[in-house]
Amino acid sequence: MKFMSEYNHTIDPKGRLIIPTKFRCGLGNTFVIAKGIDKCLYFYPASEWEIIEEKLSAIPLTNRDGRQFARFMLGGAAEVDMDAQGRILLPGYLREYAGVMKDTVMVGMGNHIEFWAKEAYNAASEDVDINALAERLDGLGI
Repeated sequence: MKFMSEYNHTIDPKGRLIIPTKFRCGLGNTFVIAKGIDKCLYFYPASEWEIIEEKLSAIPLTNRDGRQFARFMLGGAAEVDMDAQGRILLPGYLREYAGVMKDTVMVGMGNHIEFWAKEAYNAASEDVDINALAERLDGLGI
């Protein structure tokens, strides 16, 4: 399953989040949440996370940038279980990293989902000049 679309949700005071129905099947009952590069979180199905782990494990230990990136991704990841109501408990250190308090946005990104604090997502989205970006990416054939 490929993830697409955008959903707005809230986190309850206990740190629980309801996963949108359209995303549940693709994520599976157990999936991985990792720190994202833009101060968001990445939700990966177990099969996609295995690919990330393999790539990170292939980086030589002598490569400082590789070690730091692996530490960021692997050290900042958590495996979570979805309950029968489609809820997960989002670990506190991940909520803190992403600045998630209540209002959130989940964005399908093909093989994973980005999870943002709503204010951070809106700010990041406002900074994008989509026309200039499209021109810079023209060589990708999109």
